[in-house]
Amino acid sequence: VQLQASGGGSVQAGGSLRLSCAASGLKFSRYATAWFRQAAGQEREFVAGIARSATSTDYGDSVKGRFTISRDNAGNTVYLQMDNLKSEDTAVYSCAVDYNAIVFRVPTVPTEYDVWGQGTLVTVSS
Repeated sequence: VQLQASGGGSVQAGGSLRLSCAASGLKFSRYATAWFRQAAGQEREFVAGIARSATSTDYGDSVKGRFTISRDNAGNTVYLQMDNLKSEDTAVYSCAVDYNAIVFRVPTVPTEYDVWGQGTLVTVSS
């Protein structure tokens, strides 16, 4: 099983980016998936998650109203649309899968996730 995150880059404050997390060896539609981020010198932070049931999503307080998580119908890719980016959004973003979450639950604690992709760097300049 592998997760591949992409779409990071440099953007000015107020701009947008869309991150993608592609899976090989699993279907996202069978598991809860989340994006976490880690800024330099800080702990890993929950950003957004989507449950096995794609109707259930959750967001970290700092990104609510600006970021949107979604999943393609085939269940192969999870996206994170990031709008109105701020300098404090600068971090390495990683996607992760929880094999055991029940259908409508989105875990927000990193230790509940079983598989992690490599990170993609997002840099927002003010």
